Amino acid sequence: MVTPAEFLLSATRADQFPSPGLPEIAFLGRSNVGKSTLLNTLTGQRHLAYSSSTPGRTQSVNFFRVDERFVFVDLPGYGYAKAPKPLVDSWKPVIDAYLRERTVLALSVLLVDARRAWMESDLQLKEWLEHHGRPYLVVATKVDKLNQKEKSASQKAFREYYPEGDLIWFSGPKGQGVKEIWQAIWKTQNR
Repeated sequence: MVTPAEFLLSATRADQFPSPGLPEIAFLGRSNVGKSTLLNTLTGQRHLAYSSSTPGRTQSVNFFRVDERFVFVDLPGYGYAKAPKPLVDSWKPVIDAYLRERTVLALSVLLVDARRAWMESDLQLKEWLEHHGRPYLVVATKVDKLNQKEKSASQKAFREYYPEGDLIWFSGPKGQGVKEIWQAIWKTQNR
């Protein structure tokens, strides 16, 4: 199913963010975890957000209006990126400003690679969101790359630091988890 969506703008500084309006859903995670793929899969548009196998291709905060009801926000990844260090270092202040100050941020979708489960940087972001009272959803990505034994081990690893929260398993190629993620997004309108 294709959901109407359009690119609004890219921001490399907080003063370039659009005026607050529709509720925003932010996609956060390590470089190359699948943020752009998830955004494209949710909207049914293969090329709405640029996705690449090279870590660090999203180098600005990208805003997309979706179904005239939400704005999806694709943030640069953290961790390893194939980009110059000064550029990578410049991402942190703009991401911090977005997460701290954006009054219309309704939900942060924290993507974590299911093959690795929690890495230190993922846990730090999770704790930051909790400390600042930002609602978030954890999505385990790339689950199609796990066999059943690996998936069971991954589930156990996720639950060690996230024992009771909603955990959605996502596979771009199979579309697994799309319905559940949309349900979580729609719930933000009832808050």
